[in-house]
Amino acid sequence: MIAKQNNNTEKLHIAVAGNIGSGKTTLTKLLADHYDWIPQFEAVTNNPYLQDYYSDIMRWSFNMEVYFLKERFRNLLEMEQSPQTFIQDRTIYEGVHVFVANNYKQGHLSKRDYEAYMELFGLMTDMVRYPNLMIYLRASIPHLVSNIQKRGRDYEQSIQIDYLKGLNDLYEDFIYKKYKGKVLTIDVDNMDYLNNKQDFTSITQKIDSLLYGLFPLDSKL
Repeated sequence: MIAKQNNNTEKLHIAVAGNIGSGKTTLTKLLADHYDWIPQFEAVTNNPYLQDYYSDIMRWSFNMEVYFLKERFRNLLEMEQSPQTFIQDRTIYEGVHVFVANNYKQGHLSKRDYEAYMELFGLMTDMVRYPNLMIYLRASIPHLVSNIQKRGRDYEQSIQIDYLKGLNDLYEDFIYKKYKGKVLTIDVDNMDYLNNKQDFTSITQKIDSLLYGLFPLDSKL
């Protein structure tokens, strides 16, 4: 309860980052409930381009990425204008430096489309601030595949292993070389924070330390 009381004294923006199947949405819900934060979820199932994208990546990459960019920027503006603390499931930054970068690297975006997209991204992010804390869920490919299979979203079942590997590599590059904000890395392969209270508590204690100075950190960030 201490963390909830401290949380009410300062408006914060917390983000949860990680590859497809890393457990972002589950952790976002748990932390929102624990700290009494407002959860902000990515519009995945409502994206009108997503199923087409997985069927024909070359054709629909630009459409899908612009839609995601628009939605993420809308979410940022809503959070900026609200006096409440939000925890966000995936950010505009990884959307660009991981997913758009991967599509461009794979030849799914033309140079013309990529440059137009990056210019738009730059204009948008000049208007907002980094999150107070980004929680990065680092996961191996077997862990990601297992989670994807368990949740059973039809449009995700065709995702290739090489695609997930490419995203993992870009996440590492993004978190440790490109992103300038504060990051807490959580290795999730051997964790079950949904069902294991001790695992979840280990995460909240690290968050409390970074945001409120309540507990000493007992592991490297």
